[in-house]
Amino acid sequence: MELKKEFTKLEKSAVKLTVTVAKADVEQSYNSTISKYVKNAQIPGFRKGHVPASVLERKYGDSLKADTISELIDKSLGEIFEKETDNRPLPYSQPVLEKMPEFDTSKDLVFTITYDVYPKVEVKNFSGITVKEAQVTIADSDIDAEVKAMQERNATVTDKKDGTVEKDNIVTINYCEVGEDGKEIESTKRQDYVFTVGTGENLYKIDDDILGMKKDETKEITKKYKKDYEDSDLAGKTVKLNVTVTAIKIRDLPELNDDFAQDCNEKYKTMADMKDDIRRNMETAKNRRVSEMKNNSLLEQLVEKNDFELPESLINAELNYRWEMMANQFQTSTEQLEKMITASGQTKETMLKEWTGDTEKMLKSRIIVDTLIRERNISVTPEEVEAEYAKIAEEGGMTVEEVKEHYKDPRSKEYLIDETKSNKLYDELYKEVKVSKGDKMTFTELFAQR
Repeated sequence: MELKKEFTKLEKSAVKLTVTVAKADVEQSYNSTISKYVKNAQIPGFRKGHVPASVLERKYGDSLKADTISELIDKSLGEIFEKETDNRPLPYSQPVLEKMPEFDTSKDLVFTITYDVYPKVEVKNFSGITVKEAQVTIADSDIDAEVKAMQERNATVTDKKDGTVEKDNIVTINYCEVGEDGKEIESTKRQDYVFTVGTGENLYKIDDDILGMKKDETKEITKKYKKDYEDSDLAGKTVKLNVTVTAIKIRDLPELNDDFAQDCNEKYKTMADMKDDIRRNMETAKNRRVSEMKNNSLLEQLVEKNDFELPESLINAELNYRWEMMANQFQTSTEQLEKMITASGQTKETMLKEWTGDTEKMLKSRIIVDTLIRERNISVTPEEVEAEYAKIAEEGGMTVEEVKEHYKDPRSKEYLIDETKSNKLYDELYKEVKVSKGDKMTFTELFAQR
């Protein structure tokens, strides 16, 4: 086809495409449409396939023109986008026809569509970028805390036959608020609430108030809450509670010795082996987290210095993807998820709006990384993939064969290759920006960072 095309850039990474189809192609396409109608038309008084074109034009003129226009638009866009690289529409951006073009076989056919394209960004400004690298130490106390957590996970829980509630006991209680008239407030009743005394993991923070209580004992507790209390419904109020202890359990912790280490994992022979492995795992986790924080800081600054607009269709597609992932996490459908959200007093629209800011930052960061990888021709060799397998195996305490088995799926392997490309890009970028020492912090503080 003889085509003329004109692209006009619009806001938010949208494009307006005006296409002109030569009149000779318009006439040929119209005649082709009539021929198809002639072959299939069944009109009384004429044999199938022998209806005169003039009769068809009088009877189906508008349909003939509409079908011809549709075919010309589809065919011309197919030819244009097959060769076009910079202005292809996003897969989730349906091109919109501005208005139905005028049809006349003696004239060129001109039509205009608008659609979203992948954002283009020129990452040129690296000036003034400073990335701080957190200085993290893994102390013996961090190792001990993890050992203690493993000890608690392997503890056995038994009923406390005699005695009273003490710190670290696991208690089951029934409770209810009491009104000024001395009657229980039904809406606040809670049965079989379980928590560990001393953790503060209960709404009213009554850990100290139930110390010394016995099983099946009921007690009225009066609590006065400060104005800045974490729960706004209780802040500044005085509340009376009826609390009944229905069960008291104790956690029987295993002794920390070589047998315990062997029970946790057969690869350990001694407690020292287990602690060494914990330290290695913490070191790996620390390095990944510090690297992630560095990369996020770098990308935030690059986005700020080289900002660009995102197409709405791209943002909406990512938001819908997050919504679907959330439904998968709850093991439900997106329709049921929306009902659950509505029942909790929120709406899908409100939640998506809350996600929009972080989603835009993530998309812009991803686009900058993709752009720089492409501009710098960063690629990954088979040898580098093998080296990545070996690194993952060493960090995870696995064999290289086990790692390869994990990445045997083409999509998983492609993800690994993309991640390796990104890491190579970061290595280059950190040679072009300033990297300084950041705050000193503990391993626990590192993972408390948002």
